[in-house]
Amino acid sequence: MGRMSRRVFTLGAALALAGVTAGDAVAGEPVPRRGPALRGMWLASVANRDWPSKPGLTPAEQRAELLAHLDTAVARRLNAVVFQVRPAADALWPSPYEPWSEVLTGVQGKDPGWDPLGTAVAEAHRRGLELHAWFNPYRVANHTDPGRLVPTHPARRHPEWIVPYGGKLYYNPGLPEVRRFVQDAMVDAVKKYAVDAVHFDDYFYPYPVPGQTFDDDATFAAHGGGFTDKAAWRRDNIDRLVREMAQRIEKARPGVRFGISPFAVWRNRATDPRGSDSAAGVQTYDDLHADTRKWVREGWIDYIAPQVYWNIGFAAADYAKLVPWWADVVRGTGVRLYIGEALYKAGDPAQGTAWQDPAELSRHLTFADSRREVRGHIYFSAKEVGEDRIGAMARVVADHYTRRVTPDS
Repeated sequence: MGRMSRRVFTLGAALALAGVTAGDAVAGEPVPRRGPALRGMWLASVANRDWPSKPGLTPAEQRAELLAHLDTAVARRLNAVVFQVRPAADALWPSPYEPWSEVLTGVQGKDPGWDPLGTAVAEAHRRGLELHAWFNPYRVANHTDPGRLVPTHPARRHPEWIVPYGGKLYYNPGLPEVRRFVQDAMVDAVKKYAVDAVHFDDYFYPYPVPGQTFDDDATFAAHGGGFTDKAAWRRDNIDRLVREMAQRIEKARPGVRFGISPFAVWRNRATDPRGSDSAAGVQTYDDLHADTRKWVREGWIDYIAPQVYWNIGFAAADYAKLVPWWADVVRGTGVRLYIGEALYKAGDPAQGTAWQDPAELSRHLTFADSRREVRGHIYFSAKEVGEDRIGAMARVVADHYTRRVTPDS
């Protein structure tokens, strides 16, 4: 069984049993979870995608924008916000491990004068929303110049930890000291704040870049142990990160869930008979060295939210084929299945005809409702939830979210 079966009741759950509504919950405690499904949105901070709208805003302006996103979630009858608090080996809370993120002030390491994560937790809970803290374990920078990092940055102090690849800097997942450090940095937030969940997205080993090599030969030679296949060793490194992180979250704050949102294709059936009926160019098992199916089957995580970012009928990766595949994967494990939805594609002319139909996304939910293993949806991302370019989100709300609910634990 998954870690869900070993959860203990939080004060929020006790309040729910006593009949206290989510709106009455104490701001610092996890929200009571009684409803049937999670309705989430990602709130991305990397490159100022969703929040803050630009670096250098005053604390009051940043806070107002953050609260506006939370209010939008409430207005759309959502019940969870997945807030990116460690976009690139930095922090949106006062961390003893890593510098303040430059997305706040425009200067890495500069104190913004307030605590975004602490505020987000309290204000989300005050509104009856769950707050899932979203971390990126290994991304260091969206450039390859360590000299642009603040002098106290761990990557400057330990240049042997980093690997340039594809125009970015990454921590090397094969180094045990790196794995321990990134866990320490993330668990710090779990210890300090009553987050409802820890969330990873799809970035483990980086996506392949043609003509480039992720240079970890020396690390493999030093730490490969009994592995003769580097790919298997890399998968073991990521397995260790996931398994150990699950254990440390449970120890730091019992009851906090652990979820991962991977690229939706584990392996194509042509590669592996256990794989999905798809022909995707990326397979997480082979290309990102992330054995997402294993994490579910072993029960290391509480939920999986595959990014099924394609329309119904898309030939290479059909929503109507991938959702049933994931339902089969989670069946009997105790791991919750949430579907990541590509709201950002709705109304984008570059995304093809299907995404010009405001009803496409609503049809996704109608289809997913036929699979009892699907326990909710998460929308990418907050900016589009608010702007709703062609009314696709409004259609989802009208068709499927007729009243507010709190997600089932």
